[in-house]
Amino acid sequence: MFNTRLHRARKAAGLSLRDLGERVGVSHAAIKKYEDGVAMPSSDILIALSRALKVRTEYFFRPDTVALEGIEYRKRSSLPKKRLDAITHEIIDQIERRIELENLFPQPPVKSFAMINGAVDHISSMDQIEKVAESVRSEWCLGLDPIPDLIDVLETNGIRVFMIEADAENKFDGLAARVNGMPIVVVGRHWPGDRQRFTLAHELGHLILEGRLADDLDEEMACNRFAGAFLFPQASVLQELGQHRNAIELKELGLLKEEFGLSMAGILYRARDLGIITPAYREEQAKLFRFKGWFRKEPGNAYPSEKAHLFEQLVFHALAEEYIGESKAAELMNMPLQQFRRVRSMEGGDAAVNQ
Repeated sequence: MFNTRLHRARKAAGLSLRDLGERVGVSHAAIKKYEDGVAMPSSDILIALSRALKVRTEYFFRPDTVALEGIEYRKRSSLPKKRLDAITHEIIDQIERRIELENLFPQPPVKSFAMINGAVDHISSMDQIEKVAESVRSEWCLGLDPIPDLIDVLETNGIRVFMIEADAENKFDGLAARVNGMPIVVVGRHWPGDRQRFTLAHELGHLILEGRLADDLDEEMACNRFAGAFLFPQASVLQELGQHRNAIELKELGLLKEEFGLSMAGILYRARDLGIITPAYREEQAKLFRFKGWFRKEPGNAYPSEKAHLFEQLVFHALAEEYIGESKAAELMNMPLQQFRRVRSMEGGDAAVNQ
């Protein structure tokens, strides 16, 4: 248990054996012995390890409960393996704390994900995906209005969402997997909100469309179509833009982005897919976006980032019901006890920062 967790924490921190040894004051050979399970550190070295790796000492003795199944990364090929390993280990730590927290409750605090009734069983064209997205919205009682808090909608319906400190070069675009049959999605904490939302909706598409697509349909393109249709439904697009347009003003795109939380480029794709603008006009606008650098950063104000609230709420729920004490709550929140007490008393501090 200890050796596995030490190895995982070191990988998550992006440190070599020698790097960690230097920070702790022991040889790299000693660190390797700890990780191989042939030696255990003294209490002083254990504390030094927890400080160097920015984890609580309790982390090293938490039972192993997590195995990621069916991992699907959305990443660039240039993302270094070392960074990918760190991301994976950070996610596993968050999931372990989430499962431990949910298991404290007498009844499951979050319902299980269920497939959507009435969705099309066999999809042979991209246009059918519009109906699938409508079915999900109907089943989840979302209507046609913009979705102001997508993470809350997903977690309410049994999809756990985790947020990480994504790489600065934006080479990591998300992750989807299952843990004990439970679907999870991972996005970057500080990404612009429209990027977070499209990734979340795209990964929802993978869950919903799995096993339904004809062999000649590209799954990634289908999930992109689902994401756009889920965030900005066909009826809403037609209501906002009309049946046919010769051109769309940039400011119009910006206003619709603010309303529906879909990028300006994504709205142009929606208009093309629904036959409101021609493919040639969409491509003309794409050339302008590339020339202006707008695919990297669109003009106007960034859409606000999504926030994950449920984990924090469950910690304080468990504390209020005395399923746990302050020390355990701080451990679950991955923060020092004094910081947790400040958060609990609402004297400052960001409780979600270490989720």
